[in-house]
Amino acid sequence: MSTAILTGPPVPGSSLEGDLRSLGFDVRVSPGADETAALIAAVPAAERVAVVDTRFVGHVHALRLALTDPRFPLAAVPGALTAQPAARAALTRALAGAGGGSGTTAVDTVLPDTLARSLDEGAEGTPVHRPELGSLVAAVPADPAARDEARRAVAAVDDEAVRLRSAVKARDGFFTTYCVSPYSRYIARWCARRGFTPNQVTTASLITALIAAGCAATGTRSGYVAAGVLLIVSFVLDCTDGQLARYSLQYSTMGAWLDATFDRAKEYAYYAGLALGAARGGDDVWALALAAMVLQTCRHVVDFSFNEANHDAVSNTSPTAALSDKLDSVGWTVWVRRMIVLPIGERWAMIAVLTALTTPRVVFWALLIGCGFAACYTTAGRLLRSVTRKAVRTDRAAQALADLADSGPLAGAVARVSAPLARRLPALAAPVLALLGAAVLVATAALSPYGSPWPLAAAALYVLTSGIAVARPLKGALDWLVPPVLRAAEYGTVLALAARADAPGALPAAFGLVAAVAYHHYDTVYRIRGGTGAPPGWLVRVIGGHEGRTLAVALLAALVAAPDYRWALTALAAAVALVVLVESIRFWVSSGAPAVHDEGEPA
Repeated sequence: MSTAILTGPPVPGSSLEGDLRSLGFDVRVSPGADETAALIAAVPAAERVAVVDTRFVGHVHALRLALTDPRFPLAAVPGALTAQPAARAALTRALAGAGGGSGTTAVDTVLPDTLARSLDEGAEGTPVHRPELGSLVAAVPADPAARDEARRAVAAVDDEAVRLRSAVKARDGFFTTYCVSPYSRYIARWCARRGFTPNQVTTASLITALIAAGCAATGTRSGYVAAGVLLIVSFVLDCTDGQLARYSLQYSTMGAWLDATFDRAKEYAYYAGLALGAARGGDDVWALALAAMVLQTCRHVVDFSFNEANHDAVSNTSPTAALSDKLDSVGWTVWVRRMIVLPIGERWAMIAVLTALTTPRVVFWALLIGCGFAACYTTAGRLLRSVTRKAVRTDRAAQALADLADSGPLAGAVARVSAPLARRLPALAAPVLALLGAAVLVATAALSPYGSPWPLAAAALYVLTSGIAVARPLKGALDWLVPPVLRAAEYGTVLALAARADAPGALPAAFGLVAAVAYHHYDTVYRIRGGTGAPPGWLVRVIGGHEGRTLAVALLAALVAAPDYRWALTALAAAVALVVLVESIRFWVSSGAPAVHDEGEPA
C-alpha cells in the first residue's frame, strides 16, 4: 500500500482524491508542512509516500507516471511529489526546511514543488525524476480562471490514448512497429485490466516459443507450419510484456532478469528444435545451428561492447556520427537502416516464414547470410565512427570492457606479468593481438585432424595473446573489439573441434556448451547495464574464463577419443550451466538486482 498526503486549501468538486485512490494510494489530508511531516512519520517505513497539492489539475496518467514508477526513488510533476522508502529520509529533511517551525505554510505555497526544488538543490545525492509528459497536463492553477483553462486542456487530450501510445517503444524495427505494435498494445491493456503481470506474459512467450521448438523438432511439414505460427505468437507476446510494463508501470528486478535472458533462450531453443527436426528427416544441420547461434551472439557482443565503450566518453563526436544523424532526418533511410541489420522482429518473421515454407537447412543458411551481412554493416559503421572520433574513454568504460572480456586466472596471470610490456605497445596492440590469437586458434582447430596436438598449442598461444591484450586499460579507439573477438574465438573453437570430431552427438553437445557460456556472457552484460558490475570474481575463476574453457575443450579433443568427445563436452556444459544459473538466479532475485528494461532491443 502507498500513502498520498493532500496539502493546500480544499477545492470543492475536485476528483483528485478519487484519482489517487484509483492509483492505489491511501489518501490523507494535511493543512501544512509540519502536519505533513507527522503524517509521513506515521506511515510504515517500507511504504511509498506521495505529497500532492489539493489544487492539482491534470491527467490521471500524469500522476501515474510521477507517483507509481518503481524505478525512481524520487519523482515529481507540478503539484505532486513521491518518495520511495529509500528516499523517505531525504523527504523528511526537506519537509523540516519547508515548515520552518510555523506549523503551516502560506496558502499560495505549492508544497510538493517547494520540496522538489529543495531536494534538487540539496546534497542528498538522489535526483528528482521528472517524467516526460508530452501532451499530458499537470498543473496547480493559481485562480479559478486558470483552473478552468487547465480543465479544458485536460479535456482536450485523451489520457488513455496517450497512455497506449507511450506503451510502445519510441524506437523499434519496421516489422514490430507496423505489423505487431498496432494491436499488441491493446493486448497489453487487456492484460492490465485483468490483472496479468509482465512476468506472466514473458513466461507465456517463453512457453509458446518452446512449444514452437517442439513442433519444429517433429520434422513434419505440419509441425514446421505450426512452429512458424507459434514463433510469431511468441514474438507478439514478447512485445506485449514490455508494453504491459510501460502501460501499467510494472517494472521489477525479476522482470529485468526474465526480459534479459528469455529472448535468447527462445531463439536458441528454436534453433535446436529445427536441428532436431532436420535430423528426423535425415539432414544433419547441427553445425549450421551452432554457427547461427555463434554469429548472433557475437553480433550482440559487438553492440554491447561498442555502446559500453562510448556511452559516457568525453568529446564523443565524429563525422560518421554526424552523417548518421543527418540520415535520421530522412524517414525512409531510417527504416532501411533498421531493417538491414535484421533486428529481432524482422529476424523472427523471416525464420517463421521460412520454417513454414522451406527446410531447416534453408532457414539456417538464410540466417547466416542475413546476419553475416548485418554484422559486416554494423561493425564497419562502428569502426568508421571509432577511427574518426576524438573520444576520451572513462575508467568506467575500460572496466566494463575488461569485464566483458571475461578473462580467467590464466589470462589474468599473463596480463599481470606482461603489463610493463603492454604499456609500451602501440594503441592498436590490444585488438590486433586478440584478433591474431583468435584467428590462429580457430583456423588451427578447423584445419587440424581430430586428436592433433596443434589445437592445444594454438590454445596455449591464445592464452598469451588474450592476456597481453587486456594487460592495460582498454581505452583505445578500437579496444571495444577485444570482447567480441574473444567471444568468436571461444565459440568458434568449440564449433570447429566438435565438427572435426565427426562423431554422433558431438555438435549437439557443443551447442549446449556454447549456450551455457553465452548465457553467462549475457548475464554479465545486463549486470553491467544495471550498474552493479560484472559477476563475482569467484564465478569467473570457477568456470575458467574464456581462455580456460578454450584450453579445456582443446585438451579434451587431444586426449579423448572422438566417439567420447560428446560426453566430455556435455559434462563441461552441465558444469558451467549449473554454476552460472545458480549464481545468476541468486543475483536477479536479490534486492540488489537492477531493474534493467531496454528501450532499444539489440539485434
